[in-house]
Amino acid sequence: MERAPEITEANLLETFANLSNLSDELISLITKINEDYEFWDTVKYKKVPDNYSNEDLWRAVLVDRLKTNIKVWDKYNIHFGLTNKMQRQCHDFDMNFGGSWATDSIISSDDNDRYLISSLMEEAISSSQMEGASTTRRVAKDMLRKKIAPKDRSQRMIFNNYQTIQFIVSNKDKPLTVGLLQHIHRLMTDNTLENSEDSGRFRQNDDVVVENSITHEVVHTPPSYRDIPQFIIDLCDFFNSDKAKKFVHPIIRGIVIHFMVAYMHPFVDGNGRTARALFYWYLLKQGYWLTEYLSISRIIYKSKNSYEKSFLYAESDKNDIGYFIAYNLRTLELAFKDLQIYIKRKTEAKQVANSFLRIGNINERQAEIIKIYYENSKEMLTVKDFEIRFAVTPTTAKSDIVGLLKIGALEEISLNKVKKGYIKGCKLDEIIKNAL
Repeated sequence: MERAPEITEANLLETFANLSNLSDELISLITKINEDYEFWDTVKYKKVPDNYSNEDLWRAVLVDRLKTNIKVWDKYNIHFGLTNKMQRQCHDFDMNFGGSWATDSIISSDDNDRYLISSLMEEAISSSQMEGASTTRRVAKDMLRKKIAPKDRSQRMIFNNYQTIQFIVSNKDKPLTVGLLQHIHRLMTDNTLENSEDSGRFRQNDDVVVENSITHEVVHTPPSYRDIPQFIIDLCDFFNSDKAKKFVHPIIRGIVIHFMVAYMHPFVDGNGRTARALFYWYLLKQGYWLTEYLSISRIIYKSKNSYEKSFLYAESDKNDIGYFIAYNLRTLELAFKDLQIYIKRKTEAKQVANSFLRIGNINERQAEIIKIYYENSKEMLTVKDFEIRFAVTPTTAKSDIVGLLKIGALEEISLNKVKKGYIKGCKLDEIIKNAL
């Protein structure tokens, strides 16, 4: 990656002194660049007046960021320029993700469990795929839904991630401790590391670098392992503190936590998965309940190159993590839009299924079961499949099936001496025709 031009303190002072002389057009351009927190690799191509170079523009961009500079981790000079866009995004997230909204305003109580399970699965799968898990989403979801034992390292990574997220959801109100952090890493990396003893153990040497996954170029050398004990103490204080000396919006603080774990690299491996899990935990702890329904890692996985670049930009620009913050805020916006689209699609599908309620004497789940076989006449499902799909007990799933068997909507077949399967019944088409 091309490095930005070297800027001296004298350069910055000179630029600061001349800011008031800039044209409205240049001021507008600088504002736009900083709203998107662009790096030199795009700034150098901006169209500027003949008497003004792109290096001049870059210096003005940096000076403008210094006006709102916030230092969040003194020892490593971790800082960022707070932009208007960041503040607007955080306000929007407060309105949409915050605890003051009732869950039913976005997700109906009837569908709550199913949406939640699906989202947790998506998060586990995508976060693991970013670290090299190669199984398909369909196979992974089938494994998680049916509680099948993982068959290889990729499936184990996804299984571990899912278990870790469930643990976090159950313990979201607890303070972060050294022991809990190690437990999270142990859950996340169980049976996936070259040396099993590294699971839950902080690295004990500096033989760790972060490489570009394609070129294998070293892109980050973490601080010394000797810094890790104090860093972990500071991380727990930062995570748990509700009375920081300088207020930083909780969502941005969560992003800082994500960055710092990746930056320090306290473990031999699994740092990315652990960092994203802590970000997820921190937002839940701060009352952003909707985070539980967002597949944030899926958006990151789709834009992995931009995710990695945001780290590189930060380190290249003297640990200005504004690039990383801007990227993650965009990711949250996209994850929320994805959730809205998903809910709309499921709501429309449910409305179609509800039209089958005209059959009479069936409940909403049974109407959805009829829809499944109406759309795919060759479908074959088991009690376990219904139990998982509708997040109900085996007794409830069996009761729904028995009711549909009685009216001929389903037919039972033997898969073996014990297991039964259910296919489209011979009367289903007639039942639907008479009802619609």
